Amino acid sequence: MSEPLLEVAGITCRFAGLVAVDNLSFAVAPDTVHALIGPNGAGKTTLFNLISGLLLPNEGSIRLWDHDITALRPYARVALGLGRTFQNLRLFGEMTVLENVLAGRHVRLGVPWPATVLRLSAARTEERAAIERARELLRLVKLEGHEDQLASSLAYGDQRRLEIARALATDPKLLLLDEPAAGMNPTETAALATLLQSLRGGGLTVLLIEHDMNFVMGLCDRLTVLNFGRKIAEGTPGEIRVHPAVIEAYLGGSYHVQARAESSA
Repeated sequence: MSEPLLEVAGITCRFAGLVAVDNLSFAVAPDTVHALIGPNGAGKTTLFNLISGLLLPNEGSIRLWDHDITALRPYARVALGLGRTFQNLRLFGEMTVLENVLAGRHVRLGVPWPATVLRLSAARTEERAAIERARELLRLVKLEGHEDQLASSLAYGDQRRLEIARALATDPKLLLLDEPAAGMNPTETAALATLLQSLRGGGLTVLLIEHDMNFVMGLCDRLTVLNFGRKIAEGTPGEIRVHPAVIEAYLGGSYHVQARAESSA
């Protein structure tokens, strides 16, 4: 087993009298797609906010490879290789598609600001490289030809893919996707699954939250299941889909019947 890319150890997060995440521990292996699933209110997005630095835990620690990131600010985590999208789209609607991706690329630009203001050679070279990288990412997510459109004018599924491209522009080692398939039609969901399959490995690890179980089971290497802020199960898709505690808390009996029928077919 390789060293985990992400290691969450004993994380607890309280809001007044509510324990949103309760002594939670799990690890994400590099070059995998790992899912967090569970019913609404299970603490999944709160956990993402803790990992990305929007919240600080009351107890526990978070490590990204050999770095303890528990107390780091969000921008410092991005610099170390943590990228994220959100459950609700957070694009710059009045900026173009290309400008949105370039905004994500900012963290990897190294030329001092005076050189940028004065339009020195080093700044122009870096800008050309950033634009080329942004165009490359737009091709990857099938948005080539939309570079000059306003982000707000894109169809919903295209906006989802644009947000992924912007996160990829930060060159993440770990990409957090919060319900990336939410609101998508079946065709858009299938295209998203194909995109994430193409991103698997190659130095990129994906941790996602998703409620579409067919999407999750067909894509992920491993799943961690939460309920009321606690981990109730962890394993491969085949193990999770027949786990009694998961069926009771989340999947339901009909999914269990379907899983058993598929396994015996």
